[in-house]
Amino acid sequence: MSEQSDPTSAGPDGRDEPGEAGDDASRLSTAPRTDAEREAAARRGSDPAGGDPAGAGSFGGIREPGLGGGLAWTWREAVGWARWIWRQLTSMRVALILLFLLALATVPGSLIPQENASPVAAAELREGNPTLASVYDRLQLFDVYSSVWFSAIYLLLFASLIGCILPRAWQFVGQLRGRPPRAPRRLDRMPAYTTWRTEAAPRDALVEAERLLGRSRFRVDGSAVPAAGAHATGGSVAAEKGYLREAGNLVFHVALVVMLIAFAAGALFRSEGGKLVTVGSGFTNTLTQYDDFSSGTLFDVDDLERFTFDLDEFHADFVREGPDLGSARDFRADITYWRDGDTEGTEASVRVNHPLHIGDAKVYLLGHGFAPRVTLVDGQGEVAFSGPVPFIPQDNALSSTGVVKVTDYVGPDGEPDQMAFQGFFNPTFALTAERGPHSTFPDPDFPALTLNAYHGNLGLDSGIPQNVYQLDTRYMEQLTDEDDEPLRINLLPGEEWELPDDRGTLTFEGFDRWATFQVSSSAGNGWALVGAVGAVAGLAASLLIQRRRVWVRATAGADGVTVVEMASLGRSESARVPEELAELAMALQPAAPMLHEPGDDRAEDDRPDDEDTADEDGPDDEDTADAAPDEDPTGPADDRPGTGPDAAKDRDPGPVPSGDGEGRPGTRSASGTGTAGPPPGGAAAAPDDATPGTATDPEAASGSRSEDVKE
Repeated sequence: MSEQSDPTSAGPDGRDEPGEAGDDASRLSTAPRTDAEREAAARRGSDPAGGDPAGAGSFGGIREPGLGGGLAWTWREAVGWARWIWRQLTSMRVALILLFLLALATVPGSLIPQENASPVAAAELREGNPTLASVYDRLQLFDVYSSVWFSAIYLLLFASLIGCILPRAWQFVGQLRGRPPRAPRRLDRMPAYTTWRTEAAPRDALVEAERLLGRSRFRVDGSAVPAAGAHATGGSVAAEKGYLREAGNLVFHVALVVMLIAFAAGALFRSEGGKLVTVGSGFTNTLTQYDDFSSGTLFDVDDLERFTFDLDEFHADFVREGPDLGSARDFRADITYWRDGDTEGTEASVRVNHPLHIGDAKVYLLGHGFAPRVTLVDGQGEVAFSGPVPFIPQDNALSSTGVVKVTDYVGPDGEPDQMAFQGFFNPTFALTAERGPHSTFPDPDFPALTLNAYHGNLGLDSGIPQNVYQLDTRYMEQLTDEDDEPLRINLLPGEEWELPDDRGTLTFEGFDRWATFQVSSSAGNGWALVGAVGAVAGLAASLLIQRRRVWVRATAGADGVTVVEMASLGRSESARVPEELAELAMALQPAAPMLHEPGDDRAEDDRPDDEDTADEDGPDDEDTADAAPDEDPTGPADDRPGTGPDAAKDRDPGPVPSGDGEGRPGTRSASGTGTAGPPPGGAAAAPDDATPGTATDPEAASGSRSEDVKE
């Protein structure tokens, strides 16, 4: 029998190491190998470099042989990748990228005509540049906001916000339920710090500090305050403020989600339609009455608000002099509307940007123009057409173009025929060689109708939709004069045009005004407004509110005098933190007044009288130095805590905790600035080795800010 290799071999420490079979199994793993596995592979020579197998670092781990092992490895790999993708999707970096992409995706929607908003402009672009239009169609740029790629960005941003909100909300709930962190051992290493000595009992000072911080809207933890009658040398109070900063951050994210939902609901359940109405006619809010109509995917036509209105009058006022000649002053449409079941109409006015609310629908005034009234008598003497025909304005002076299409015309030979008249209506007529017939002012000061005549087949029976304001002349023949020139005529109101070859007459009766209205209903507008206001409020709170912590410690010294320490820590740099601490220290003075130490009398004598303090800059630094005692009765300077050659190691740079000589404590910030100089005989901070073996927060011990400072 041939010798079989043992799958395992004993290592130098007595533990089994993978043999050849184990090495083969390890090659199936995509996870990094341990140090012991690398050393064993290097000793066997199979992997002298002791590296990892190909594919190491993925999520599958060790891949066991067989189908079951492969399936299990595949499952672990899929779950690992799914978790990694979710973590990336919910990261701040990806959220910002998605926001940027969403803003960038709206650019083509603003520059390229959209099918649902400007179908005529989109059709003209397709006709004028078919190659570019085909590229736009493949990229769905004619329907940007309903395209697959825009929806993907929208949904990914929505998922990213949800994934960001849920864990942060849970974390915020935990913060609200927790207590402020207890005071660290070395308060003098906080960015803002002050201390003084007082004859008040430690408990009295702490109770007053707890009450004071509570009145200042801090969350206070007084669990370390000694109970009444307890023989304790001191205690501490911890307080925290600014939780609304994180609440504002959450409100901002939730508001963004609300806005996204509102916009989605508005796009799915919206409806929008336009209608041109001439003065004296009306409109009923049904689908067949609209000139154009679009709606969301989930909108039901039966949900249209039921109402009818008549256009009674239209008023337009224009500037007639000055640099703004021809500019509009006011547009107003006077209407009478009836809701479903009403027996009497309600009068109302619709102005630009002041829509009329009828139930859930809004009626907007969009535009206006003129509709010449014409009457056509055919070759048999019968009235073939009579009524107003809307002409569409082409410029600010309301030079308008239009077409009069007559399908029930009978020629002089008694045969049915079709007639069409194409031309211009100019409210203030002018004729020049450069521009031809045009208008010089939007009011009807000198109205005139200019027409050409055609006869033939209008193509209305072909089943192909046509623009009512344009004429297809492919199957039409233009009427000409005796010189075989195209026949054209300018008519004033009341004038009649006799058509050649006994084809009848056309009379320009006058003109009416018309107005275009947009009737729209949308869902989610109120929620979108709430989301926008919430986003602004949340962002303002997260930027303006600062989270900070305050600690107060009072301990009784060996001489029976109480040492009060106060420190503050802000989450970000702010000059308000030391100022707030100084205000709190001043408010605590009545309950724990500063003790005047020996040597304070000389400081009082050296201070100038109130009536002599004319210098607004205050005492010079030399005066402050002179006011300090020459020596401390407690011993040599080098033996005192915080002094001597190693003083720089024990304390932060800047003034020591101080008072101002008037019994008021001073504060100093991490930048080395303070509100006052050192007090005579003021308490010094304890040295680093005063409490050997005591655990201290690493960030606090280094003089930096810490989010969670614990004892």
